[in-house]
Amino acid sequence: MANSKMAMASLAAHIRPFTCLAASQPSRLAPHPPDIIRWIKREGGFVHRAVQLSQKTPFGVGLISTEHIPQGTDLITLPPHVPLRFESDDASSPSSSLLATLARRVPEELWAMKLGLRLLQERANVDSFWWPYISNLPETYTVPIFFPGEDIKNLQYAPLLYQVNKRCRFLLEFEQEIRRILEDVKASDHSFSGQDVNASALGWTMSAVSTRAFRLHGHKKLQGGSSDDVPMMLPLIDMCNHSFKPNVRIIQEQNGADSNTLVKVVAETEVKENDPLLLNYGCLSNDFFLLDYGFVIDSNPYDTIELKYDEQLMDAASMAAGVSSPNFSSPASWQQQLLSQLNLAGEMPSLKVTIGGPELVEGRLLAAIRILLSGELLEVEKHDLDTLKSLSSNAPLGIANEIAVFRTVIALCVIALSHFPTKIMEDEAIMKQGVSATAELSIKYRIQKKSVIIDVMRDLTRRVKLLSSKETPSAA
Repeated sequence: MANSKMAMASLAAHIRPFTCLAASQPSRLAPHPPDIIRWIKREGGFVHRAVQLSQKTPFGVGLISTEHIPQGTDLITLPPHVPLRFESDDASSPSSSLLATLARRVPEELWAMKLGLRLLQERANVDSFWWPYISNLPETYTVPIFFPGEDIKNLQYAPLLYQVNKRCRFLLEFEQEIRRILEDVKASDHSFSGQDVNASALGWTMSAVSTRAFRLHGHKKLQGGSSDDVPMMLPLIDMCNHSFKPNVRIIQEQNGADSNTLVKVVAETEVKENDPLLLNYGCLSNDFFLLDYGFVIDSNPYDTIELKYDEQLMDAASMAAGVSSPNFSSPASWQQQLLSQLNLAGEMPSLKVTIGGPELVEGRLLAAIRILLSGELLEVEKHDLDTLKSLSSNAPLGIANEIAVFRTVIALCVIALSHFPTKIMEDEAIMKQGVSATAELSIKYRIQKKSVIIDVMRDLTRRVKLLSSKETPSAA
């Protein structure tokens, strides 16, 4: 028993538990984390004298500039050994081989978990090279997998609910699989220093990666000489917050003859004193921003609503719009052929279509409705599918067809809006009463989804009025 206690004490000296001490808000993993800027400089990196970590940016914790910085200025440089990667072919130790085995159990769409396993391994290791970085990571994340059940339900949007539930199921199942694979592994070979890995720890590490990792060029050369894209965690750089109008950008460049790739942040525009440093995380919908990053963007120009292309639904929408004799349920053979070319019919169709975003109406959906409300093969044959898919095409099948198409899409929007159990005014009233942070995110998310639908309806209504004025001859 004494020997057993000594072994446990010895093991404890080499692990860092997955539980966290309480800390002042915003809470980091360590109550008093090391100075990450000093660590990067010590490792041979560069941080501009004006770049500082601040807890008072409009976006929470982030980087700001303490002085004016000209466009093109180097702000941060990370040497090759500082970014944290997952090396799938690393067999340098039994624990690394086991980590690779676990990673192979992760579906490709949840790529963040693969790098997350490496992050969790480093978090457990008291001697980790990356501890000055990891200790500065948030203790908790505001992504939906950590929402209370009621706040998940209150997202009110089926496609996102499906993704949240899918991730939660994966975490619970993966917890069991990890325990099964590691149950007989001795502590010295254990991927997580002998610690029990539960769904909560897995959720934390997956969220840490999804909210902060970047896909950059890796070491491996692909056929043709290009490099593979590898998810990496970039210490300090990942504290830049998001904007669709960024003032900084990430570049990679070779470091002289040794071919080591440096990761740098440079000023994309002039940066004023006290400005936050902002990167563009991507032209993403609010589904991705909430699911992977834990925030929602107001009036996001890339936000969309997902619909299923369903013949009965399309017939119902057309009839509701007052379109005579819609034939979505019984298309002619030539129409069916064109639907197959749009991948909306056939053996393995892709029936997910969207409204909103830069396209306003997804091209495949627009072309399908134009074709099915036309019924004139000779008229349709005058145009290629790209023309029929484009909203900027000027009523290719005639003004009457275009008005019927837009009214059908407006009716689809009305049906989509009716699936939300609350109205925007009700949501805003709930927000004013004061709610939790996660409840607020849920409400903001669903408000933005409803706003996408309403904005599409307004735009198409304006187009219908404009077309109607062209269709009706003016009085003499």
